[in-house]
Amino acid sequence: MKTYFVTGGAGFIGSTLSEKLVGDKNRVIVIDNFCDFYNPNIKENNVKELLQNDNFKLYRKDIRDRQAIKEIFDENKIDVVVHLAAMAGVRPSIENPVLYQEVNCMGTQNILEEMKIHQIKNLAMASSSSVYGNCKEVPFKEDMIVDYAISPYAATKKANEVMTHVYHKLFNMNIVMLRFFTVYGPKQRPDLAINKFTRLMLENKEIPMFGDGTTSRDYTYIDDIVNGIIKSCDYILENEDVYEILNLGNSSPISLKEMINTTAKVLGKEPNIKQLPMQPGDVERTYADISKAKALIGYNPQTTFEEGIKRFVEWYKNNIELYK
Repeated sequence: MKTYFVTGGAGFIGSTLSEKLVGDKNRVIVIDNFCDFYNPNIKENNVKELLQNDNFKLYRKDIRDRQAIKEIFDENKIDVVVHLAAMAGVRPSIENPVLYQEVNCMGTQNILEEMKIHQIKNLAMASSSSVYGNCKEVPFKEDMIVDYAISPYAATKKANEVMTHVYHKLFNMNIVMLRFFTVYGPKQRPDLAINKFTRLMLENKEIPMFGDGTTSRDYTYIDDIVNGIIKSCDYILENEDVYEILNLGNSSPISLKEMINTTAKVLGKEPNIKQLPMQPGDVERTYADISKAKALIGYNPQTTFEEGIKRFVEWYKNNIELYK
């Protein structure tokens, strides 16, 4: 049995990961501040069943609170840290960049410092496909120069990649930075497009489409992402002197228009689209080259986009009260 410390563990990805880890007979320690970025009741629902498991422990704390982080490390013997906690979202980061800096950068610094002090060497951490900005060359490869962020959110994620490399070199930490590509599926945050568009279509309301519908995203199903995280943790635990950046995507971009049409098809609805101008900070496309993750950790996404949408819609209809 391994002990995993999952930050942001009541969120979409964190709670799904925690369920899988606990199901595999591991011990999971979670920190989450249940902030009001979206309805905290959604996170409460995410961890409701986990709280009944003796191998799951929840701290309702904030990663900006250094003393709280210290106490968690003092009280638990941790094998690997999975750092997912962050303020998410490109557009909100433009409105409140200082908050994103505080949570995403200083919060990460607190985690790294306590890992150093407690001599915990193993870290898998969420980065983001947003670090690629509007790179012209596709698919996006991990060795591309990503110095040209176009949102504060992307800039914090790039900054974390740089800072974790410092801790790897100075303190011999084994670290894998995971660039997630547009994760979707059951429990997806309500502010994200698939969730929002599903809700609007079921309510027969207009769908806001920013741009002409040709922008595209490399949508990646949640189970594939979780498998990639776990394989990354296994790789860290089995090897020494690790610092890697890995794309976790599906390597199959879907246009905005195709995403809307696929969701509408699964719902049996005709979408009522309202075209709007592109939003500041939005990238034109994301497209992951996943050959490195395949070779290094055996990452191999299995879920087609339409199948993933079907699973999400089924889950959403069974949990629709959470979004009212």
